[in-house]
Amino acid sequence: MLASIEAGGTKFVCAVGDHQFNIIDRTSFPTTCPEETMAKIIGFFDACEDIQAMGIGSFGPIGINHQAPNYGYITSTPKTKWRNYNFLGEMKKHYQCPIGWTTDVNAACLGEYHLGSATDKNSCLYLTVGTGVGGGAIFNGRFLEGFGHAEMGHILLRNHSKDPFQGSCPYHGNCLEGLASGPAIEKRCGVKAEELDKNHPIWEMIGYYLAQALVNYTLILRPEKIVLGGGVMSQSKVLEFVKKEFSLMLADYVEIPAVDEYIVLPSLGNNAGITGGLILAHQLI
Repeated sequence: MLASIEAGGTKFVCAVGDHQFNIIDRTSFPTTCPEETMAKIIGFFDACEDIQAMGIGSFGPIGINHQAPNYGYITSTPKTKWRNYNFLGEMKKHYQCPIGWTTDVNAACLGEYHLGSATDKNSCLYLTVGTGVGGGAIFNGRFLEGFGHAEMGHILLRNHSKDPFQGSCPYHGNCLEGLASGPAIEKRCGVKAEELDKNHPIWEMIGYYLAQALVNYTLILRPEKIVLGGGVMSQSKVLEFVKKEFSLMLADYVEIPAVDEYIVLPSLGNNAGITGGLILAHQLI
């Protein structure tokens, strides 16, 4: 049996599945403090039999350099209770099986690359837009990583001409996350993003900011497919605005696939990350 953890800033999802990546059992619960959250994780997996390997996709930033002392840690996260927390080390205290460790968006990208919207591609970029904004990419079967993992949600953008908002990111202000995340929308509008009408003018602005980011990623990385997930993308008009603004900004400078095939929603929906964790676990054995 394979085990998977999708550790998000808002909630954790834990699941077990078979080697065909079918989910057999799962649970989810809010992300609170490490002590409370870890107790729920361990309680779930202790009740499961014969776990052969585990894959973890975690919110971050996280330590991914195997040689660094902070490998397996959640590091400089805005969630202060989780800052410099040895997540992987804590899991290894309880489970002796191989454990894969990556970011939550890398895990979602892995799911879409193998079983979702990018199954016929050699490269894929996955961007999640929700409580935070993060991105992961795979090229020729390998995560795009170097000294650390990508932090695509924190690229700096120019403000929309009708948007005086200076951003909600405590580190950078008007970066992509500071301008287009769920909390940024709520800070502007006074209500949660999911409570806003689909015709609210904020959605066109969000499309503008996401399009800026996707043009940058396209010019630098040239992926074959871009997948947009997360709660903000559940607003039906956002994808339409993204594609419209993206086409205007790119201005046919470089060749890409047809925009409707190039920028898409995740085929696996909310299961992209947890499925990616199962795939990550499978790869270990």
